Amino acid sequence: MFDKILKFERKLAEFTSAPYAIMTDCCTHAIELCLRYDKVQSTRFTPYTYLSVPMTMHKLGISYSYTDDEWIGEYPFYNTRIWDSARRLEQNMYKSGAMQCLSFGYSKPLDPGRGGAILLDDVEAYDVIRQMRYDGRDLTFAPWQKQQVFRVGYHYRPTIEEAELASAKLKVYTSTAPIHVDYPDLREININD
Repeated sequence: MFDKILKFERKLAEFTSAPYAIMTDCCTHAIELCLRYDKVQSTRFTPYTYLSVPMTMHKLGISYSYTDDEWIGEYPFYNTRIWDSARRLEQNMYKSGAMQCLSFGYSKPLDPGRGGAILLDDVEAYDVIRQMRYDGRDLTFAPWQKQQVFRVGYHYRPTIEEAELASAKLKVYTSTAPIHVDYPDLREININD
């Protein structure tokens, strides 16, 4: 059952030239898992992004400020190795040493309905984040009740159906130019608890 997710992850890693890929249920959760893994305390990023990004910073207690950066396809979270690559999917796009977070869905380069992924080359981060995205489970244990020790995890895994559809669409996908979207300036909003 999980080999369908693993199959898509392998295809995505090969397509992007990333050593590893971890599929998640959405890009926001991919970003969150990277921020949690790297224990990010503060960062700076563009204010022209989706609302879930500053919401995630609030949820995690991460101090952040905005840059004046405009972007197409992807942008960095400064002082980290994390990139929001939600609007980019190209062959050989992987940046060595980075954790690039992808988004799948409507108006994104790849549309299997929804989903996200993390491209990375850090084998330790790969092993830990794979477990974090699936309730702390080590998928070598079947049934899961045989596992005795769990990492703190989150229910951020994709469905088998999303992985199958993503695999089929990636098989015929042709790289396109990174997508530009006119996001509102998030400096104009307030987020209250």
